[in-house]
Amino acid sequence: MLPAADTYDGLVAAFEWRIPQQYNIGVDACDKWADGSGRLALICETREGQATRYTFDELKSLSDRFANALRRSGVKKGDRVGIFLAQSVETAIAHLAVYKCGAIAVPLFALFGPDALQYRLSDSGAVALVTDPSGAQKIATVRTELPELRTIFCVDTDHADHASQIESFWAALNESPVVFNAEPTSADDPAVIIYTSGTTGKPKGALHAHRVLLGHLPGVEMPQAFFPADARLMWTPADWAWIGGLFDVLLPAWHHGVAVLARRFEKFDGEAAFDLMQRYAVTHTFLPPTALKMMRAVERPERWKLSLRAVASGGESLGAELIDWGRRALGVTINEFYGQTECNVVVSSCATLFEPRPGSIGKVVPGHRVAIVDDAGQTVPRGEPGNIAIRAPDPVMFLGYWRNEPATRDKFRGDWLLTGDMGLMDADGFIRFVGRDDDVITSAGYRIGPAPIEDCLLRHPAVRMAAVVGAPDTQRTEIVTAFVVLNPGYEPGDLLVRTLQEHVKTHLAAHEYPRAIHFVEALPMTATGKVIRRELRDRVTPQR
Repeated sequence: MLPAADTYDGLVAAFEWRIPQQYNIGVDACDKWADGSGRLALICETREGQATRYTFDELKSLSDRFANALRRSGVKKGDRVGIFLAQSVETAIAHLAVYKCGAIAVPLFALFGPDALQYRLSDSGAVALVTDPSGAQKIATVRTELPELRTIFCVDTDHADHASQIESFWAALNESPVVFNAEPTSADDPAVIIYTSGTTGKPKGALHAHRVLLGHLPGVEMPQAFFPADARLMWTPADWAWIGGLFDVLLPAWHHGVAVLARRFEKFDGEAAFDLMQRYAVTHTFLPPTALKMMRAVERPERWKLSLRAVASGGESLGAELIDWGRRALGVTINEFYGQTECNVVVSSCATLFEPRPGSIGKVVPGHRVAIVDDAGQTVPRGEPGNIAIRAPDPVMFLGYWRNEPATRDKFRGDWLLTGDMGLMDADGFIRFVGRDDDVITSAGYRIGPAPIEDCLLRHPAVRMAAVVGAPDTQRTEIVTAFVVLNPGYEPGDLLVRTLQEHVKTHLAAHEYPRAIHFVEALPMTATGKVIRRELRDRVTPQR
């Protein structure tokens, strides 16, 4: 979608949306490439290192057959279908088939427990589920609480269990006709419900239309160095159940006919990630900040000969230290992008066009209207903090929260969707992420964002990971409090506390240094790798 351009301003001026009235994700991401040429679409590697390759021709046939199996089980246009699997060919087939049926996919993170599954399947009213034997066991414990769930398609099993309404995924697929005519869908027809990670309150189901894939393209192409230029293979450790894995990697790559590597580690390992990218000559990748921080701890990354052309990251602010490390270890400038489940990849860096600015998450992606507004939805002057907001309508913006109109209304101030994040835009159009609106620390009259302090702490050799919150204080309202995971070879103690405090005072600001530092073994994380600051605040808030 992005036109060729030598400057950011030229790119913005030349861009225009091209959203057709009739559009189906499954047809666009697969069928248009299934022309008999044997074009590579997917490489699936097992934990033992065995690789299986699939072409677009094969994926079209497999997804058409499974679409027929879904139809035979009673799935119709608008029905919800849960997909509870890790990165795999079955996950890909299920997504394509659901979209072709005109049904609504409900991706579910592979590590969810029974309670998380029950809530999402019940809330969405899913009538069918695709999972594996482990997932089927979890569902069995809450099966009676899911009266709308009629059929479970289970991979890695050859036998149906009609009493439990379980069918073999592959048997159902292989027994179905190979020809399927995709359901006509408009670009605005619902296609997928992606539940928020639930950092505050219960997860909400963000309902997206088929156009969401097209809406993602500029925000994927910009941080991926004008993707698909020089692209041969794309990979992410992020689960395809989240918007980052599904719509920042898998489906945009397939829109452009670029092959994807499926390999999600049961437990992320930095050395294994380097090795995987070398063995398969991965050219483009999305690496979440948590993965980058773990890879940063790997010694001598120059051991691996990488083929990377672009690395993108998003979800939390990176900071200058990680970007500098990326240039040395990965051979490219990591392009940071910003968005959220409800309206993704609307701000991005792009080293091809402009040098990243320390502390900034980039500039507005062409085609989107992003501004800093106050709580009433009025834009604020450049350089002043406020709410990061996106103007509706927007092709990548959600249709609303599933069965939750009050929460949808609360998300908007007029035509502005409020992200819930605080930021500011400088005179040159760079946006700086300050923090979640409930993460901003008020101390002695100052409003302090956690991201710059965390970045500063990460620049100290003792610090592997850091998270900053505000702790209640009678004199200052709040004090800056840091939770720090140390690198090997460093011991916690008063001397290190004073050293880190002085480090922040010297390199950042005297009023922003952490007055309290807690050394911990690990930080609480969401399934998408974001720090759960609410849990950290609970640790430092006196219980009444």
